[in-house]
Amino acid sequence: MDKRSFIKSLTLAGISTPIFKGTFEEWIQSFTNSSATELASDESFWEGIRSYYRLKPDYINLENGYYNILPKPILDKYIEHIQEVNYQGSYYMRTVQFEDKKRVTEKVAALVGCTSEEFILTRNTTESLDMIISGYPWEAGDEAVMAEQDYGAMLEMFKQVSKRHGIINKIISVPLHPQSDEEIVQLYANAISPKTKLLMISHMININGQILPVQKICDMAHSKGVEVMVDGAHAIAHIEFNLPDLHCDYYGASLHKWLAVPLGVGILYVNKKHIKKIWPLIAEGENIDTIKRLNHFGTNPVHTLLAIEKSIDFYKNLGPAKKEARLRYLQQYWTNQVSNFGKIKLNTPASAERACAIANVGIEGMKPSVMAERLLKQYKIYTVAIDGANVHGCRITPNVYTTTKELDVFVRALKEMGG
Repeated sequence: MDKRSFIKSLTLAGISTPIFKGTFEEWIQSFTNSSATELASDESFWEGIRSYYRLKPDYINLENGYYNILPKPILDKYIEHIQEVNYQGSYYMRTVQFEDKKRVTEKVAALVGCTSEEFILTRNTTESLDMIISGYPWEAGDEAVMAEQDYGAMLEMFKQVSKRHGIINKIISVPLHPQSDEEIVQLYANAISPKTKLLMISHMININGQILPVQKICDMAHSKGVEVMVDGAHAIAHIEFNLPDLHCDYYGASLHKWLAVPLGVGILYVNKKHIKKIWPLIAEGENIDTIKRLNHFGTNPVHTLLAIEKSIDFYKNLGPAKKEARLRYLQQYWTNQVSNFGKIKLNTPASAERACAIANVGIEGMKPSVMAERLLKQYKIYTVAIDGANVHGCRITPNVYTTTKELDVFVRALKEMGG
C-alpha cells in the first residue's frame, strides 16, 4: 500500500500523534512536486497535516477564527519554553529575556516585510489598536471614520475617546457584496471631511471574512491628508501580503489566530514618522523616542514570545501559498454547495479575491443564536453566532486540519435546516 492510500484508510478524528513516522518537515518535502493549487484539493496531503494536531472528537470545530489550536510541534516547544523559563527564574527575566525578545520581534517583523524599527510585540490586536486610538493627539472637533462591521473593542475605545476629547465618530456600513473595489473606496472617501484625522479599516472583516482593498483605501485617504489604522487580526498567516505594500500608517494583529501562536501575543506596526506623537498605553522613560516607548507593559509571559519562532517555522515549512490556497478551497467547497439554496443566505462575497477561509452564512427566519445551537446540539458542529452590523448568521472558520468530509456534514446540516 502506498503512502497516500495508507493515510486514506485511517480514521483521523482526534488523532494525537503523527501517522507519518518522519518529521513534519519531511512530510512536507514528500509533496514538493505538487503546486499549491494542486495540493489545495489533495486530501491525502492535508490528512497528514491533520495528524499533527490533537483534536477533540466531540464536535467538528468550525470556529478557528477566535483561536487556532496549536499543532503538536508548536505545543511541545511551548511547554519546553515554560519549563526552561521556570528553571532559570529571575535570572532569565533580568538578563536573557531582552535579547530573546529582540530576536523574536525581528523575525515576526521580517515575516510581514517590516523592520523592527517600526514594529513591536503586544498582547493582542485590541491592545495594539486601542493604544493608537487612545494615544492619538486628538483635539476637540476632530473626526474619525470607521465601519459598523469593525471589531467591537476598537469601536468602544473610539466612543471613550469621543467622550474624553470631544472627537466625532462617523460610522459607515460596508456592503456585504460589493461590486468593485471602487465602491468600497468611495464609501470611505464620502465620509471624510476636512476635520477627519484617522480612518480605521479592517484588513479582513472579522464577522464575515470580507477582505478590503486596503492599499487603495490608504492611498485615497492619504491624498486627503488622513491617516489610516488597519485591523489585521485575521490576516497574518492567513493570506499572503507584505505590510509596507498596504501603505497604512498603523497596523495591529493577533498571532494566536492564523499563525498558531499560544495565547497572549499581538503585533503593532507604526510608521516611523508617527511614533513620537502617539502616547504610550503605559508610561516609558521620557528620553525614549523609538518605538520602544510604546512597548512597556510590565512583566509578561516570555515563554509565549519564545514559542513564536516555532510557529513561524511551522508556517514557513507548510508554505504560505499552500496554506492560503487550502483555506480558500475549503471555504469555496462548502459555500458553492449552498449558494442560492432554499433559505440559506451567504453574507460573504463570492469572489475568491474578496475572502479566504472565513465566511458567514445565515438562514432566513432563523436567529443566528438558534442556528448555532442547532448546529452544535443536532449535528455536533461548533461555530459562533453573529447578529448585528448587517450580518446575521454563523461565522464559519475552518483550519488546515479541517477535512472535506467534515464540511460535507456541515453542508448537509445547512440544507436540512434551510431547505
